[in-house]
Amino acid sequence: MGIHNSDDSSAATFVIKNPTIKFTKLFINGEFVDSISGKTFETIDPRTGDAITRVAEGDKEDVDLAVKAARQAFDHGPWPRLPGSARGRIMMKFADLIEENVEELAALETLDAGKLFSVNKARDIPHAASSLRYYAGAADKIHGEVLKMSRELHGYTLQEPIGVVGQIIPWNYPSVMFFLKVSPALAAGCTMIIKPAEQTPLTALYYAHLAKLAGIPDGVLNVVTGLGSNAGAAISSHMDIDAVSFTGSTEVGRKILQAAATSNLKVVSLELGGKSPLIIFDDADVDIAADLALFGALYNKGEICVASSRVYVQEGIYDEFVKKLVKKAKTWVVGDPFDPKVQQGPQIDKMQHEKVLSYIEHGKREGATLLTGGRSLGEKGYFIEPTIFSDVNEEMLIAKDEIFGPVMALAKFKTIEEAIKRANNTRYGLAAGIVTKDLNVANTVSRSIRAGTIWINCYFAFDNDIPFGGYKMSGFGKDYGLDALHKYLQVKSVVTPLYNTPWL
Repeated sequence: MGIHNSDDSSAATFVIKNPTIKFTKLFINGEFVDSISGKTFETIDPRTGDAITRVAEGDKEDVDLAVKAARQAFDHGPWPRLPGSARGRIMMKFADLIEENVEELAALETLDAGKLFSVNKARDIPHAASSLRYYAGAADKIHGEVLKMSRELHGYTLQEPIGVVGQIIPWNYPSVMFFLKVSPALAAGCTMIIKPAEQTPLTALYYAHLAKLAGIPDGVLNVVTGLGSNAGAAISSHMDIDAVSFTGSTEVGRKILQAAATSNLKVVSLELGGKSPLIIFDDADVDIAADLALFGALYNKGEICVASSRVYVQEGIYDEFVKKLVKKAKTWVVGDPFDPKVQQGPQIDKMQHEKVLSYIEHGKREGATLLTGGRSLGEKGYFIEPTIFSDVNEEMLIAKDEIFGPVMALAKFKTIEEAIKRANNTRYGLAAGIVTKDLNVANTVSRSIRAGTIWINCYFAFDNDIPFGGYKMSGFGKDYGLDALHKYLQVKSVVTPLYNTPWL
């Protein structure tokens, strides 16, 4: 196994408890079933490149079955008709079951996605439970409004569940993204078909099992594993799905939007790519800024849509910052994600591994200076050294494209105006970071950058209460917060005449 640690070349002894794979079939109408075709596909352990198991490969016919179950559950089942408090109690039970199985779920996610076991156990899986609880608390607080009309009419609005929703989730945060989509949809009273990424299907199937144990009625939550080009495309173009929520690449987001437009004009929300800038001003604490930049670029092996992959540093502290940044990067530990000392596991699969390495070669060819890293690590698996380029301009591919790997593009700036201009010189607009002690600078820059989330003197500061989504080609529609709940609801206006009323 490739281990990179300049201070200690020997890996510590640790125990790997590979979880038993319990669920590999599609989950439709409350039952685990084989795909109609009988086809399966391999899901791969990115630490080794070896197959973990084979999983049912759902196709259009399987999506049709899942949609039929979800439609029946929505049109005639109890879930949308339960009081919000009753839905909330079942969701709370679902959250409890997740916490009871946190160790197994964390190990399953590490095995399938190459994510750090310690982080899965301490953050990602508990966050899944907290997301359910947050929206469970909102389920009985869905209200319309009474409207003051200008004529002798009584008007009010109803907030109704949008119906059957398709939810297509990515491979970088399988558990977090599952509940980012599912939790508000359940609270709203919707029924759903979830298509996990083909690289990481295992936890989604486990959550389907827990949903049934929690008491979620059959047909409300269906999981169809399969390829995006088949199962995902079938969801996007299905005539009986009312809305689709997708997180993933801009390229696939375009296809989903086109499919929705040419089918039944279903509602679409898209959380797409990013090329997020982190702007560090001269008054910043250099040590803190270097830690923040490294964390922002390398966390989750750079496989995160809001990674601070473009770092702009004001010229007064630039040289000192670079020295500290490179020194810190060289101590970053890459290796088996079950090892508690490891900070970075493998990229998700061979294709992503090769894509990241190809961007590193582009950076070299286009004239950027490679400060550290740039190589693959180990004999097996998909490990890449933390990689930092300096002397990067906005025309280079490593500054324009979302790499989705542990690669940072570093540049120097002089004035606040230059920093804002360069930060906005991107087709994306998902997030940005600002490091400064000057409140006026923070206010000016945060209002000037066209991005959906701005972090000041912090990074990756997510919370259930904070709406998250992008500007420009980073998509539209929000996850988190009550904004996410509202995208699974639609407003109905009701008007009746008033006769002989003393008041309008």
